[in-house]
Order: sequence, then C-alpha cells, then structure tokens
Amino acid sequence: MVNIKLPDGSVRGFEQPPKVIDIAASIGAGLAKAALAGRVNGRVVDTSFLVEHDSEVAIVTARDKEGIEVIRHSTAHLLAYAVKALFPEAQVTIGPVIDNGFYYDFAFKRPFTPEDLAAIEKKMAELAKRDFPVTREVLPRDKAVEYFKSIGEHYKAEIIASIPQDEDVSLYREGDFVDLCRGPHVPSTGKLKVFKLMKVAGAYWRGDSKNEMLQRIYGTAWAKKEEQEAYLHMLEEAEKRDHRRLGTQLDLFHVQEEAPGMVFWHPKGWTIWQVIEQYLRLVYRDNGYQEVRCPQILDRSLWEKSGHWENYKENMFTTASENRDYAIKPMNCPGHVQIFNKGLRSYRDLPLRYGEFGSCHRNESSGALHGIMRIRGFTQDDGHIFCTEEQIQPEVADFIALLQKVYADFGFSDILYKLSTRPLKRVGSDASWDKAEAALSHALNAAGVHWEELKGEGAFYGPKIEFSLKDSIGRVWQCGTIQVDFSMPERLGAEFVGEDNTRKVPVMLHRAIVGSMERFIGILLENYAGALPAWLAPVQSMVLNISEGQSEYAAKVASQLRSTGLRIESDLRNEKITYKIREHSIQKLPYLLIIGDKEKAAGMVAVRARGGEDLGQMSLAEFTERLQKEVLAGRTA
Repeated sequence: MVNIKLPDGSVRGFEQPPKVIDIAASIGAGLAKAALAGRVNGRVVDTSFLVEHDSEVAIVTARDKEGIEVIRHSTAHLLAYAVKALFPEAQVTIGPVIDNGFYYDFAFKRPFTPEDLAAIEKKMAELAKRDFPVTREVLPRDKAVEYFKSIGEHYKAEIIASIPQDEDVSLYREGDFVDLCRGPHVPSTGKLKVFKLMKVAGAYWRGDSKNEMLQRIYGTAWAKKEEQEAYLHMLEEAEKRDHRRLGTQLDLFHVQEEAPGMVFWHPKGWTIWQVIEQYLRLVYRDNGYQEVRCPQILDRSLWEKSGHWENYKENMFTTASENRDYAIKPMNCPGHVQIFNKGLRSYRDLPLRYGEFGSCHRNESSGALHGIMRIRGFTQDDGHIFCTEEQIQPEVADFIALLQKVYADFGFSDILYKLSTRPLKRVGSDASWDKAEAALSHALNAAGVHWEELKGEGAFYGPKIEFSLKDSIGRVWQCGTIQVDFSMPERLGAEFVGEDNTRKVPVMLHRAIVGSMERFIGILLENYAGALPAWLAPVQSMVLNISEGQSEYAAKVASQLRSTGLRIESDLRNEKITYKIREHSIQKLPYLLIIGDKEKAAGMVAVRARGGEDLGQMSLAEFTERLQKEVLAGRTA
C-alpha cells in the first residue's frame, strides 16, 4: 500500500505504486486531462513518474508557475523538433526556459531568415496537433554519447561526455525526435497550443567567445491565448517606451562607440539626474547618513585584501604607474571601510551610516551593454551601515520603510521582496548566519509585506534582501538591496571597542535604494513613457508667444517663473503657434503657457496641460501655485 497525501491534507491509498497521472485520475477526470506534471515531495516530475513510497503529491496544471515552466521547456523541445524536421543538417545544442519564454541554440550553415522562422513556427503547430506522446528514457552516459554521435549531433555528445561516467542520462522522445533533458515535460505535444517565435540572435557555444557562433531562436509560450496576446501587447508598449529612443527624442543623453558603455549626458538629462541626486541627498541627511567621497583608483593591495582581485579581477579596469598596480573601483565598499578605520570607534558610535554617490566602472562584455540600463561606467546611490549584530534588525526595518517612501515618491507602489539565505560556500559562523537571517526575516515581517525566500542564494559573505519594483506595464526591475556582510570588515581590519572594552568586528550592511542612477533614470523614462511627473521633468513649462508683439511680455513671464525656482524655458521664435505647440508637445512637457494679445493685455497666461487639456487663462501667481503644489505633491506621495 502506498499512501499519497494531497495538498488539501487528505490521504489516498493505492494497492500498487501509482503514476502521477493515476493519482490525478483518482481525483477526477478533469484534473487528469489538465495535468502537465506532478510535484512529489517538492520535486516536479513527469505525469508518468512512478510514486513508489508514501509521499506528498500535488498535480501541476497550467494554473501553476511550474506548469507554465513545463510548457515553455517542452515548447523549446518542440522548436528543436521542428527545426530538425525542416533542416535535418542543423545540429541542436541547448534550449532552456527564460523569463516569459525559452530559446534554443542551433549550429546551421547559414543564418535563419524571417521566412525560416515562419516556416518553423508553422511546423511546430503541425507537430503539436499530432499529439505525440512525450516519453522518458534512461541510458548509461557512454551509450548516450554513442547514440548522439551516430545521428550526427556532436554538440549533444559533447555535453553528455562532460557528465560523470557513472551517471545515467535521461532522454525524451516525441515522434522521431530524441533530445537530452532532465525534464519534466508535458505528457504529449498536444498540450502545447499557444506559442510564438520572436527573433534570432547570435550566441557562442557554451557562452565562450573563443568558441563558434551559434544561432539562438527565441520564443514565448503560454497556457492561454489571451495571456500571450497581453504579453505581446506589453512588448509593443515596451518598444514605444524604449529609453534609448526617448533619450534621443527628448534630447537627454547619448552613447557612442568612442566610449562604449559610458553615457554623455545632455543638459536636460543631467537636470533629471541632479533632481534625483539632490532629492536622495536630503533623504540621506534626514535619515542619519553622512555623505562621503572616496578615490576612483585604489592600489592592488587593497583589492587583494578585500578579495576582489582574486574573485572579480576580470570585471575590473586595471592600470599601472611607477611599478604599482591599481584598479578603478567597481564598487564603493572597500573605500568606506577605510574611512571607518580612521580613528578608534566605540560601540557608542554605532550604527555609523555612510552614503556616497559613488562612480564605479565594471568591464562588462560589449554584448551585454544596453543603453543606460547596462553600462560600464555608472554611479550608485551607495550606502554602508556599520553596526553590531543586535542592530541589524532595527537598521533593516528602518531601511525598508525608507525605501518604500522613496519608491512611492517616484510613483512605484508595487514592490516585490526576496530574502536570499546562506549558500553552501560561505564565511562566518552558523550562529551569525542564524542571527542575520532572523533579523532580515523579522524586519520583513514587521513591515507587513509578502516576501519570498530564495534558499541558498545569498552571497558568500551574508544574506540579503532584494527589492524589485513593478512598472506601469507590469515589468519587474530589481533596484534596491540590503546585504549583511560578515567578511569584508574583518578582511580590511575594521574594529570598534565594545561595551566590555574589547576589540570587536562590526557587521557591515551594504544598501542601495535606486542602485545605478543611470539605470534608474532609464526605468523612470520607460515607466512614464518619457512623460515625467512635474517634479522630475527637466523642463516644467515652456512659454510660447503667438506673434512678435508678445515677445517682451513672454520673456518677462519666463523670467518671473524661473525666479520662483521653477524650471521654465521660452520659445520666442517667429514660427506659427500651432507648429510650436506640436513641437513642444512631443517633448512631453507638463505645461505649455501660450501668450497672445489677450493674455498680454490682461497680464495672464493661457495654460495647456500635457495631453492637450486646455486649462484656460491664469495669473502668474495662480499658475505658480498650481505647479509648485504639483511638484511638492509629487515628491511627497
């Protein structure tokens, strides 16, 4: 008798070990039809999996996160099947699940064309409709190598040959196509109904630029057609909101080949930067942070002590002078420890909070660069808190509240929280890890937020919380973080005098709210589609005259408004007013102030809000009050 405990707590007994599909059928025919996989004692398996011992079992359907992953993984195999059916000489390599879809890499003699993609997608639909059973087979490693060599799949043979010799290998068969895979997969290809191939890109074999270039076909797959349509619509919106396009359209910044991964900020773009930096500077001041500034270049010996030279050197820009090696800093933390170390610290000084708008450089590969979202030279709103173990929880709790307030001011209220806990390889005692993880989880609980635990995904030096925000079209961006560090303070000789008059090593909390300033500005531009709220807009209003007769009055209006601290510009060109309105509307300004003879005579301005709404005539005092209130409300949301 095998006893199966179901998610509702009920137990079902089976005389013989049942397959997952048998368990589903015992619950109901509808569930058996919907079953894509099973979860047995927490492990996701095929519906054909035999449950030989008493176990906890859940049936995985398209409603479950694991179900969507199984659909996408299986669709990647369906893609490979279709490619082999149409282009038998193509060789298959790997095809994993990624966010919202999958990809598969192929070795083929010529580039795949858009016409090829259309044909492949059509063939996938044909193969899915034939509803081939998807079955699992197990072979000894060497036999699997021989099999794939025999059918000319040398990349697969190479992958399998890297597996330990004494291990068996699982293969999946659908129709006449066989692929290496751990699984699980859908029970038959007929379960794959909603998918679309998106694009082709280049990818090096095994991710190594020394190896040959393969062709990577990307696709997306969903349980329902409406879900895919919503996703494709989101992609269309994302295309319109691309920060690179907006950077050019709004004259904010540019990048160029002579400085790959670096940003040239134009006046309006730098205005946005300065508004954000000055806002954060006030946040620092009001929350007990002391702003510091550290050198850009530090001697190799310091990076060796911190561990970066050994573990991170390939990502660092290095230089030499007078027989000494240096590195341009990729992060700010070692510098902050140097400031902490200048002077004897007491437990009474803790917590000690440093903040820096620290300029960092990392040698990212050219293929990974993306506008101002992924660059080589960037500035972090970086902060480090030196504290005792007992102070971790209150410091983290205060930081969570601070981060929520800042995100709300920028218009983000939907935040995702993830706690990454101890990995297998780590420094520090288990007792210290216990304290740190408990402090972080208690702080999250005290904040009353839903959070997800990522077991084993913490850094080697300590656990961390990651904060991700969801934008206006549903995309998730990881921005803030707070990390507990037991390692670096000790490696770099940080100490304080404890209450018992002995020397102790402080805990170091690494924290950032927006992360990279450049990336955060890119996120803001895409979230608002370039139409930034008034407090962030580089130009808050443009004054436009209808004819030459109002030029002097219009210039005076602009000057008076600027004197109140507002960011106002004027366009007094001898152009048609309709042309000027259209041109500045494209710039997504919060307000246009239009001045004709009536407004000049009355000492007023005609106000047009973003989107074309006509707000009528206002006095300068009325408009100033309106805009100032909007600015204040925006940054105190």
